[in-house]
Order: sequence, then C-alpha cells, then structure tokens
Amino acid sequence: MKIAMVGSGYVGLVSGACFADFGHDVVCIDKDQGKIDRLHAGIMPIYEPGLDALVESNVKAGRLGFTTDLGEGIKGADAIFIAVGTPSRRGDGHADLTFVYEVAREVGEKLANDAVVVTKSTVPVGTGDEVERIIAETGTAHKVSVVSNPEFLREGAAIGDFKRPDRIVIGAEDDFGREVMREVYRPLFLNESPILFTSRRTSELIKYAANAFLATKITFINEMADLCEKVGANVQDVSRGIGMDNRIGSKFLHAGPGYGGSCFPKDTLALLKTAEDYDSPTRIVEAVVKVNDSRKRAMGRKVVDALGGMDAARGKKAALLGLTFKPNTDDMRDSPAIAVAQTLMDAGVAVAAYDPEGMEQARPLLPGVTMCDSAYAAIEGADVVVIVTEWDAFRALDLKRVKELANAPVMVDLRNVYKPEDMRAAGFAYTSVGRA
Repeated sequence: MKIAMVGSGYVGLVSGACFADFGHDVVCIDKDQGKIDRLHAGIMPIYEPGLDALVESNVKAGRLGFTTDLGEGIKGADAIFIAVGTPSRRGDGHADLTFVYEVAREVGEKLANDAVVVTKSTVPVGTGDEVERIIAETGTAHKVSVVSNPEFLREGAAIGDFKRPDRIVIGAEDDFGREVMREVYRPLFLNESPILFTSRRTSELIKYAANAFLATKITFINEMADLCEKVGANVQDVSRGIGMDNRIGSKFLHAGPGYGGSCFPKDTLALLKTAEDYDSPTRIVEAVVKVNDSRKRAMGRKVVDALGGMDAARGKKAALLGLTFKPNTDDMRDSPAIAVAQTLMDAGVAVAAYDPEGMEQARPLLPGVTMCDSAYAAIEGADVVVIVTEWDAFRALDLKRVKELANAPVMVDLRNVYKPEDMRAAGFAYTSVGRA
C-alpha cells in the first residue's frame, strides 16, 4: 500500500519509518523545508533509539521518502495520516487543532483519488467529525473515509511499541475505512496484535482516557511516597506489593518528581476541557493535574532542605543530572527538571546541569543554568548532587570521584536510583523519594 504521513515529527516519523519497514511505500510530508533537507541527509529531528538506522535502511530500500509538497506526497495514497502537533492552546488548555484542520483542508483540495484520511495526532472527541466536514466542504469528488487511529508510543521505546503493540485502536464509521486500515496493519497480524474497531468518537476518547489513567497511577504513587516518608515506610516495597496484584499491575508505579513530556500534561488538560464542554466533570483528573503541578516545585524544595533550608541554601551550588522528562529522549516538554531548577534559582542556588541528549533543547528553557559537558563537570564544586532523570549513565557514578569533586557529599535522588544503605556506607548524606 501507499501511505502518506503528514507531519514528520515524533509520531509521524516513527510511524512512517515503521510502516515502511513493514513493506509499505511511505512518504513523510512536512512544511519545514529545513527538516526535510536534514532527513534527506540522514539527520534525525528527534532523538529516539534506533530511529536513524530504521530510516536509513528504508530510504535505501526505496520504501521511505520525504517531501514538502503535500499534493505530490498524497498522490495515489491509500491512507493519508495526519500526524501534526496538537499542543495545549494558550490561555485555556484546549488542544490547538489549527494544524490538523489546515491539513484536512489541503488534503481535500489536492486529493486525486479515493483514500482513507487517518487522524494519528491526539485529538479531542469530535475532531474526526470536523475533519470530515472540512474535507467535504472542499468539494472533492473522491471517496473519503475519516478514521481515528491514536498512537500509544513511549518516547525512548517507540519503535518496539509500534511493532509490538499492546493493541491497535481504529475508530471507523464505514467498511471502506475499516478494510483499508486492516490492510495497513496486516503485517502485524503475524504477531497477533489485537485490533479494536470502535466508533470514531470512542477511539478519540480511548487515547485521552488511557493517558489520564496512567497519569493518575503516577500521581497516586507519588502521594503514597510522601506518606511513606511521614510514616517510615518504603514506597518501592509499597509499589511492589500493590503492583503484584494483577488488577493493578506494576507499571507506572515508580515514585519520582512528577510526570512531564509531550503527552500526559497536554492530554490531561485537553480531557478536562472536553469534560467541561460536555458538562461532565472529571474530578479525579482535575486533582491529578493539580497535584502533579505542585509536586515539581516541591521536589525543588526537597533539594533546598537538603542544603539546610532557605537561609543556608542561598549562594550554594546544585548539580542537576538529567534534564529531559525521562531517559532515552531529548524531549524537555514539561520536564520536572524545569521546575526543580527554577525553584532552586529562586532560592538563590546556582545550578549546573548535564543531560546525555537534552542539552540543546534545555538551553533556551533554562537560561540561568550553567550547561556542562559531563556529569562530573556539573558536580565539580557542587554542594548537592541531584538526580532528576534516571539515565543509565547516572546509575553507576564513581561515588569516590563525586565526593572528591563536590564541596559536600550530599545527594538528592529524585528517581531512587541508589540504595540508601549503600549511600550511607559511601559517606553521603542521601535523600530519596518515599524512603527513609
């Protein structure tokens, strides 16, 4: 089949490369000429493990191409995926659908054959209806089925998630859309990946409900971590104890500084706005958003406390290890590191930082932070070392060297990478999350 992927960002590029690897002919389309030029040169616009090799192999095989010409890119395509950004709209938190609707209109105007138009972007309930109306409004003479096919990709593990999905959700309103989508995903039938066909609006809501539920699990275990610290319990054992219950499951029960990234923050807000529009309040999700926002700065205050409190912290230096919202990505969107760094700087603490992949993206977001070339360069002269993101590179630091470089052997581990007993034995004043 021929597939057109409109949008060559995280979702579009990963999805397009994986579809090409399945054997489909794929064209990724983007208005950003510089991005397309870099892709032609083999330069990825994002960091995702294995993506560069996957793109390179499929370009060489002639199954994957890139263009800025939407009309040419969608010519002859059986399925046209819309995979453009839907950021939170300034001022009200609604998903900004400007790009989605622009693509829908241009597709309708330039369509040269019957096709299925697929919203791959995360969009609120009812967006597919509007996309269908916009395309019909263009007066196209070709048969079009508008389908919802949300993505469930974890940054840092996206290729594996795409090729070995827990499920494939397809919201279609007619047989044409369902049959084309079955053929698009036919290569995954061998893996027996379950495909769930639903109505279009149901599919759109599944994506938001899934992310809101995962955000709730994260927020719940973070609150349990706070309680553990008060009562002298161990949140990691609590997580294991409840996670072994099949009804609960062990994933997303790791206490830390709060969730961030490109999905959970904007998707929980968009779900809240949808619920408000339909007069169906989602009180649990409201609480999740509020608790998560406050937690990030609370983690900064935890570091200030480790420095001796507000008065003692002023004029001291903190080394932040990890800036991205999670490891194996360069994504800084809504990263807890931003709030942690800002809280420290507000308290008069100088901040130095290092991240294996996120430095370029972090610089404009953290103008007051000194960016360093390595973890040890950031640690030099620091009064406290803070692990913010659990990159593998920080899991086995040379603790003797850390003590030699730092002004004081103080560590705040916001990801519980190390064991308290080991850190005490190494001579550190050690603070973690949800543990004595």
